[in-house]
Amino acid sequence: DEIPDELYERVMRLNMDSTFQLCRLVIPLMKKQGHGNIINVTSIAARVGGIGGSIIYGASKGAVSTFTRGLARELAPDNIRVNALSPGVILTPFHERYSTPERIAEIVKGIPMGRAGEAEDCVGAVFFLASDTMSAYVTGQIIEVNGGQLMP
Repeated sequence: DEIPDELYERVMRLNMDSTFQLCRLVIPLMKKQGHGNIINVTSIAARVGGIGGSIIYGASKGAVSTFTRGLARELAPDNIRVNALSPGVILTPFHERYSTPERIAEIVKGIPMGRAGEAEDCVGAVFFLASDTMSAYVTGQIIEVNGGQLMP
C-alpha cells in the first residue's frame, strides 16, 4: 500500500526527530559537567520491521536504535553513556489505539512468558541503565524487555 507523506512525517517526527532534538539539547550540558547518561526508547518493531500497517513505526524505531549506538560511540570519550530500552508488547494506550484485543491475544501466543508486558515491567531495566554504579560500563546497548518474544 501507499504510505501517505503526512503519516511518514508524523511518525518520524514523533520517534526519531524528538529523540534527536532532545539529545541535541542535553549533550552540551552533559559535556560541560563532564558526564551524562541518555536512555532512548526504541521498540521490538525496530528488529522485526514492524507488522502490517506499522512499517514506518518500525523504521522510525530502527533509526532510534542506530542513532543510539552511533551516539554512544561518539560520546563515550566525553564520559556520556547512551543506551536504549526496547520494549515488546506493553499494554499501553498505544496498543489500545493501534491494535485490537484479538491481535494482542494472537501475539501473546508467541511470547514465551505467556503474557503481554505492563509498563512496570520496564522499570527495572530503566533503573539499571540510569544507575551510575550498576551500569557504569554499559553504553551503546539496546536492552530488550519483551518476555522472550524476540531473542538475539
